[in-house]
Amino acid sequence: MSRTIEQTLHIRARPETVWRFFTDPARLARWWGTAELDARPGGTLQVAMHEGPRPVMRGRFVELVPYERLVFTFGWEATPGAPDMAPEASRVEVTLTPDGDGTELTLRHSGLPAVLEEETGDGWAHLLHRLGETAERQEIR
Repeated sequence: MSRTIEQTLHIRARPETVWRFFTDPARLARWWGTAELDARPGGTLQVAMHEGPRPVMRGRFVELVPYERLVFTFGWEATPGAPDMAPEASRVEVTLTPDGDGTELTLRHSGLPAVLEEETGDGWAHLLHRLGETAERQEIR
């Protein structure tokens, strides 16, 4: 049985700024990991994590609505220490909504194996916190 996690975060940065931290490989690398990506429907997304055993996430962009919504598939290369979920096996939806002085980001990750629900939730909480801090510093400049 697959699981879904959902997390919401307020970021004191405009949706346009936050969007770029998902679609620009240099900016994505500042909060998630070294990235190679082609930000268009069907384009690939590969992220080598900065931490832990340095697993590599692989997926594809499914939908991109500039400054509002991104959808991509998500899974891991089969390497030692990587979670047991094949590339593109799950789906991540990110919604960016203008909210007062910034953006409300909602992330919904579906299709997760039950055994990875807690680990994935904790991982996203950590990463989204880093994204928020990084985007807010960028917005100040």
